[in-house]
Amino acid sequence: MHQPLKIFVSCEHASNRVPKPYQHLFAGQEAVLETHRGYDLGILPLAETLAAEFDSPLISADVTRLVVDLNRSRNSRSLFSEFTRGLPACEREGILRRYHSPYWSAVEDIVAGIISLNRRVLHLSVHSFTPVFHGEIRNADIGLLYDPTRADEKSWCLQWQQILTTSHPGLRIRRNYPYRGNADALVTALRKRFKAEDYLGIELEINQQIPQDNLPTWTTLQEQLIASLHGAIQTF
Repeated sequence: MHQPLKIFVSCEHASNRVPKPYQHLFAGQEAVLETHRGYDLGILPLAETLAAEFDSPLISADVTRLVVDLNRSRNSRSLFSEFTRGLPACEREGILRRYHSPYWSAVEDIVAGIISLNRRVLHLSVHSFTPVFHGEIRNADIGLLYDPTRADEKSWCLQWQQILTTSHPGLRIRRNYPYRGNADALVTALRKRFKAEDYLGIELEINQQIPQDNLPTWTTLQEQLIASLHGAIQTF
């Protein structure tokens, strides 16, 4: 018998804020901060809604991924963007010390705290993806990312997909799309620290076109995500 699930929500690309010490690096390039490269458009309100509905801890980024990507490990080649990659090593280390390390430590502490209460963590790392990337149209509305070697993560996503598809047959839901669920990410790092019986790390990906262009559909989708989560938790 598994321990009861406790949802924890994080949002690593919630903000396009550039802290004042680094604003000069974006002079003349401010427009890029308003694109999907600067942050996950439309996704923070969903993270906040999920956290409120399930009385869950929420942690979200307050710095743009173009300063430092909080969903990448320290050895990732995409940890820094072209705007910060050329900074002296001491300045890059300062960015990590100021933003990356505290965020990862806070997430780890939340997960460890939930487990210490004899609860199993369902970590929803919430993101959005651009509908067109390098000229390729992404043919999905929702992506559910998981590590295929972790049986319960796979089972959970299959169950969640089934419930969502039943309630909304036209919804395009794909697993481990548009990214691999075991690629470099915060949840991938956490899997190395926490056992499968204690921690499920799921990345929820929403097509940005939905929150950007279709408010009625977006409202309905959020309601369906909440209802399906309740159903999946009850039957898992």
